[in-house]
Amino acid sequence: MRMSVVIPVLALAACAEPPARDEVPFTPEYLGVDTGLLDGDLVRFDVAMTGARDGQDVDDYAECAAAQYALIRGYGFARHLRTNIEEKGGVWRADAVYTISPSLPQGLKTIDAEIVVQNCAENGIPTV
Repeated sequence: MRMSVVIPVLALAACAEPPARDEVPFTPEYLGVDTGLLDGDLVRFDVAMTGARDGQDVDDYAECAAAQYALIRGYGFARHLRTNIEEKGGVWRADAVYTISPSLPQGLKTIDAEIVVQNCAENGIPTV
């Protein structure tokens, strides 16, 4: 008899929707950026943070670093090539690679560095 009560409760718990991203607590602590020039305009960004809601938060941190780096180098644009994200023990890490360029590069994942840096400042995300 007790079994018939437990099974429906477990079934309902399994069907529950996860909370919306904006409902998850967000208390970021940005742990720093390591930048490495790979070749010419190809740059790697290793970033780490705690308090992320998901991988998007650490990906945003890497994008902010890439945008600021492009501006520091006198370029106005960047193009995202790839990002590897991992979470271990509450620390989120991203290893991202971007190209930087003075003009808008071809491709779908391009960023205007000035606009991205401004958005990062408005959202409290540090840059390089």
